[in-house]
Amino acid sequence: MGERILAARVLIVDDEPVNAKLLEKMLAAAGYTNFTAITDPRQVAPAYAAERIDLVLLDLNMPEVDGFQVMDQLREIEGSNDLPVLILTAQADRETRLRALAAGAKDFLTKPLDRAEVLTRIRNVLEVQLLHRDLRDQNRVLEKMVEARTRELQDTRLEVIRHLGRAAEYRDNETGLHIIRMSTYSQLMARAIGMDEAEAEMILNASPMHDIGKIGIPDRILLKPGKLEPDEWEVMKTHTTIGAKILSGHSSPLLGMAAEIALTHHEKWDGSGYPQGLKGEEIPLVGRIVAVADVFDALTSERPYKKAWPVERAVEFLQAERGRHFDPELVDVFLSLLDDVLEVSRRYAEPGMA
Repeated sequence: MGERILAARVLIVDDEPVNAKLLEKMLAAAGYTNFTAITDPRQVAPAYAAERIDLVLLDLNMPEVDGFQVMDQLREIEGSNDLPVLILTAQADRETRLRALAAGAKDFLTKPLDRAEVLTRIRNVLEVQLLHRDLRDQNRVLEKMVEARTRELQDTRLEVIRHLGRAAEYRDNETGLHIIRMSTYSQLMARAIGMDEAEAEMILNASPMHDIGKIGIPDRILLKPGKLEPDEWEVMKTHTTIGAKILSGHSSPLLGMAAEIALTHHEKWDGSGYPQGLKGEEIPLVGRIVAVADVFDALTSERPYKKAWPVERAVEFLQAERGRHFDPELVDVFLSLLDDVLEVSRRYAEPGMA
């Protein structure tokens, strides 16, 4: 620690050149090797911001900018009240001391300066400052390691979620590109209606699981080429509740949203949807968003059992179902984003369809 203290970066701030020179001589004689004196207090903030200063020896009574104003500037740079400042002052009154301590100063030196006291107090303050700096640096390294690990875990979780979504789509003779398109449409809509970036990203990552419940539907129904019988249709509709059960019971906000979407993306604005027959704003917003995005992509995508609809026809369908199947405001939002939607559609087109 001794060598580190002597190599510490010390900034002397005193408008009297004689006082500044005296401090420089004291430091040099004691073996300090890295110090600079400034006699114009207006230069302190730029110098402090430019280099990693370990200690500021700061005079209080200076023209233009006094020591308290200098500390205000340093607090703004640091973003905290923790300043490496040792006050030099001829003012020994209690009010001045308390004000300086409240402003972030660590200690005082009273003028006229005593050499032994100056060097002892400088050493003491530097020792504490360097230990605190080591601790802060160590904490920053640990925080970065935790952030990296958290990102890794989050990326892994999202990858599992995307594959779960794809599992359901492949089982229904669809492709993973469908869930990429419809989830990106959902994100575009979320942003457009004012959701913050975190919420919009969450719907991007939650919506791919909207049909995860299809893994619980028997093949004879899910893969039936013709029209379903009424009893078969009732079984098919249970994919919403199955999906919600698969995704529920977890504290993750992402999975909570995914469960909500899985349960409600087939509800209709007029109350004629399933499984609960919710109406209007009873339907969660994320469910209403995904309903528009999912239906549009399903209509405009080719499937083994149907041709892709032209965009114009799909738009006409959305307009016709505005206020019946779909939230009317969300239909308007979606159509206002149509250029962006079609760009996403082209970017993630099915092979051979681009």
